[in-house]
Amino acid sequence: MRLSGSITALATPFTAAGELDLDAWRRLLQQQLDAGTEGLVVAGSTGEAAALFAAEYDTLLRIAVELVAGRVPVLAGTGQSSTARTIEQTRRAGALGADAALVVTPPYVRPTQAGLLAHYRAVADDGALPLVLYNVPVRTGCDLLPETAAALAPHPRIAGIKEARAEPGRMQELLSLRGEGFAVLSGDDPTAARALLAGADGVISVVSNIVPAALRRLCALARDGDRDAALALDARLRPIYDFAGIEPNPIPVKAVLSLAGIGRGLRLPLTALDAAHADAAARTAVLADELERACRDTLAA
Repeated sequence: MRLSGSITALATPFTAAGELDLDAWRRLLQQQLDAGTEGLVVAGSTGEAAALFAAEYDTLLRIAVELVAGRVPVLAGTGQSSTARTIEQTRRAGALGADAALVVTPPYVRPTQAGLLAHYRAVADDGALPLVLYNVPVRTGCDLLPETAAALAPHPRIAGIKEARAEPGRMQELLSLRGEGFAVLSGDDPTAARALLAGADGVISVVSNIVPAALRRLCALARDGDRDAALALDARLRPIYDFAGIEPNPIPVKAVLSLAGIGRGLRLPLTALDAAHADAAARTAVLADELERACRDTLAA
């Protein structure tokens, strides 16, 4: 499996009563496929995985696998704070038909680099699914360093890394690890264009929940080496990146999805977007619609 291009970290739609909105989930999945998204992540941090019950996790993943039907890779978020529980969750995702597991560094427990190395090797050795390492220190409290990623990259069951640190130096160090069996993916929308133009294989994106065709187009332009056009599209996307960071993810993106009829809210302790940002959400929805129309027309041409 070779991961590349625009991969969406899907939000999980809920009803006004706080239940899974499975109709909205199916519509969101179909919209992504129609826009040319090249991979999907179910129950990652954007999908509020920590707020899902086991049966809900199973339902979301089962529906995604059935609807996608092998057209693009389906990745399941399986990272937990302990190695044994991560192995258990990865086996669960494999049994439900996921193509790979997105495994965040163990949150809260703050392992050493030796602990991270042993953790990922144990999960990969178990063999349930190919793994994508996921480094997002601002959320987890630990940082998977490039030298540790380099020690893990040759493992035949480790397929790549999602790096959410924004510093260009970090991405440059990781790009040296790219190979036939190891993909380097940006996990930071505001710096994704820079990473793609530097040689990253793709991006696991939050904003592609609302602008999937635009992110697909951005990846295609970078892949074709059209730097000027990629940077021009990135500049048009900048207000959407900014809005997506106005409150903790996925609050802003879910506010825009709600305006489009995809879901009605979040689960505590996450709360709805502050009313002070309502106008910004409406402007973002309009801009997203304009960009999607333009990029869909371009992709269809």
